[in-house]
Amino acid sequence: MDHPRPDREKTEHWNKILEPYWGADTKSSILQICSSVIPYAVLWYATFRSLEMGYWLTLLLAIPTAGFLMRMFMIQHDCGHGSFFKSRKARDWVGRCIGVLLLTPYDYWKRTHAYHHAHSGDLNFRGFGDVDTFTVKEYLSWPWQKRLNYRLYRHPLVLFVIGPIYLFVFKHRFPADIPKNWTKAWHGVWWTNLAIVAGVVLMGQLIGYQRFFMVQVPITVIASSLGVWMFYVQHQFENTYWNWHQNWDYYDASLYGSSFLVLPRPLQWMTASIGVHHVHHMSARIPNYKLQKVHDENPEFHVVNKVHFSDTLKLINLALWDEDNRRLIRFKDLKKMKAA
Repeated sequence: MDHPRPDREKTEHWNKILEPYWGADTKSSILQICSSVIPYAVLWYATFRSLEMGYWLTLLLAIPTAGFLMRMFMIQHDCGHGSFFKSRKARDWVGRCIGVLLLTPYDYWKRTHAYHHAHSGDLNFRGFGDVDTFTVKEYLSWPWQKRLNYRLYRHPLVLFVIGPIYLFVFKHRFPADIPKNWTKAWHGVWWTNLAIVAGVVLMGQLIGYQRFFMVQVPITVIASSLGVWMFYVQHQFENTYWNWHQNWDYYDASLYGSSFLVLPRPLQWMTASIGVHHVHHMSARIPNYKLQKVHDENPEFHVVNKVHFSDTLKLINLALWDEDNRRLIRFKDLKKMKAA
């Protein structure tokens, strides 16, 4: 199934706006690596040493440590899009090394995430690299068992705690849903698994397995949950964009189906401006440290859906796409609609 071709005039219009921002600035990229990896290493060591004082302090320090681990995910993310370094070899190897810390096989993630960008907001192309989202009509056509499964999947405890642990710790070890002919992705999975095992054995020998897991497990769980939460609020908001294939448009999906997550400045820095997601989806060739500038300098982006940090808790129960009213609704909203 081929995608509808974007209007040539629209493509030329957006390329004219975005082209000046394309490509990496090597100095900025190196500085971002240093401002992520070094604080992570320092905080990890401090978290480890805190075991001597009390596990409550270890868990407390695990929060900022996980924040820097999540920040490194944004670097891997830009490497996967080809926007972090001019050298493909440099960005691929940086992405693969960070992927070991993130428990995320870089080559596998890179391919599935590219699918997400190519098909975001298209109801005919769901399933890779996104949060499962179904329409009201689809949900109502299912037997009760399938409805129950979807309700469980959409429960916040599953989406933001159980799901991230399953995704990063287990599924990434053997992603059975990808085709066997994705040879490079599968090789990346096996090499990443081998590197993870080697890292665990090394740290176990150096500081002891129990102490290593007491430090690393909470960091990984917190970072995984934060990462999934960030991805969720970037696409799951009430007035987002979904369309069936024949009416789908790449630029509309990018502009209206990706939120502008307005965060306090420290959090925007920590998350490498990934909340400026509408710009990122419009052109993944723009590195994260240019996204805010693109938004600020171009009024075409000022029409987007803003999601403020204080609003994000209101989004976690959204679950179904209401085609008639073109909005995401909650299960309780469906119940009211049926009653009416």
